Amino acid sequence: MPTPNPQAMDFLLSRRSRPAKTLTGPAPDRAALMPLLTAAARTPDHGKLEPWRFIVLERGALDRMAEAVAARASALGIDEDQGAKARAAFADSPLCVAVIEVQKESPKIPPLEQTYSAGAACLALLNAALASGWGANWLTGWASHDRTFVAETLGLAENERVAGFIHIGTETSAPPERPRPDLEAITTWMDA
Repeated sequence: MPTPNPQAMDFLLSRRSRPAKTLTGPAPDRAALMPLLTAAARTPDHGKLEPWRFIVLERGALDRMAEAVAARASALGIDEDQGAKARAAFADSPLCVAVIEVQKESPKIPPLEQTYSAGAACLALLNAALASGWGANWLTGWASHDRTFVAETLGLAENERVAGFIHIGTETSAPPERPRPDLEAITTWMDA
């Protein structure tokens, strides 16, 4: 049995994402980001396919993304408030890592398991950032699912999609605790 790690368990029992709109600079530099990406890449990956990759969006890329999402929202006739919210997510972010799901042909590993692995990489990156003292939040939204937007701005291929945008920076305020699931309501015990 592995050696218990009470500090890690305490972190997991109290972890809390930080709202992206409350993050500011500084953000981790490349040297500080590499251990976070390394932790994210240790996610469960049945078949060792690596069905994900990372695109680090720094200031210039975030500004370009903000303008592109505003233009795309306008072209699609998306509600002005939704367009502004999507723009602000990039414009106000100190740093963002786009976790990209990469579907790979496999006779053994179904596509759904690859999707799960990409989601696990998002959570691993989020938790690594939080455990390292950064504020972090995992966002998606309409733009992350718009094929034209992600192909034009991130260069995604047909077998790729955004699993999440992980915004990382310095938190400006600690969020209040939120209600958590009622474990009695969602847990079934079977002994036979």
